[in-house]
Amino acid sequence: MPVADNNGVSIRYEVAHGTVGRDEAVVFCGDVGFGPWSFSWQHGALAGPYTVVTPESRGIGRSDTPPGPYTVETFAADLDAVLSDADVRGAHLIGYGLGGMVALAYAERFSRANTLTVIGSAATGETFAPEPFRTDPPTDRAVRGSTKRLLSSSFYTERQGVLDQIVEWRLAEDARGAAFVAQRDAVRRFDRSNHLFGITTPTLVIHGSEDAVCPIRAGEWLASGLPRGEFHPIDGAGHLVGVEASAAVNDAITGWIADQGTDPFA
Repeated sequence: MPVADNNGVSIRYEVAHGTVGRDEAVVFCGDVGFGPWSFSWQHGALAGPYTVVTPESRGIGRSDTPPGPYTVETFAADLDAVLSDADVRGAHLIGYGLGGMVALAYAERFSRANTLTVIGSAATGETFAPEPFRTDPPTDRAVRGSTKRLLSSSFYTERQGVLDQIVEWRLAEDARGAAFVAQRDAVRRFDRSNHLFGITTPTLVIHGSEDAVCPIRAGEWLASGLPRGEFHPIDGAGHLVGVEASAAVNDAITGWIADQGTDPFA
């Protein structure tokens, strides 16, 4: 597994090579405490045509877990180290929650972002409630209760097989303890509400209407404040909209990327 270095902190990542060159790689940016599992539903739709890069954020999996505090800007610098190490010259960044904030900060500071897709995220941590991501203690019951708050009630009730798989992945991969706290606090300190005009990268904002972690109005406000933002609501879905409505989310993402760059599906 490749490893990038950012000032002595090792960030591990995976690369699935595709037919489109590294001027248009797809790069995933994870949510608070989440391992790479959270993009399983999008990875399969994009890998092959696109080269897909999936980092493990600091505090996650096999990446280093240095002492906090962490900031969104630190995660953006980690991301740039990964893209440099992977020789990615242009990237379509796809970020969930915290990862959406990282994508925004990255586009503001660095030059490799071709497009952004921001899912269930916001311009400020004041409108984002990260506590439902906590998985301490790491028991099936605790993780199942945490995951319930990230899904719509109908999906939680009707899709027990998917829920069981998510719980298994979360028990194996998610951040806990000090690492979770450092990521959570990075979200709470993030605020670009007065600086969105400086983020000119084309940005698709996807949001579930039943998101209990980050209300849909925060997504609407984010899209309206970005110079090149476009809002795409998904009716009836919770925070994990990419899981609940994967087909609709994948169609939106692939269409957005193709509109802004090369369409490998054509």
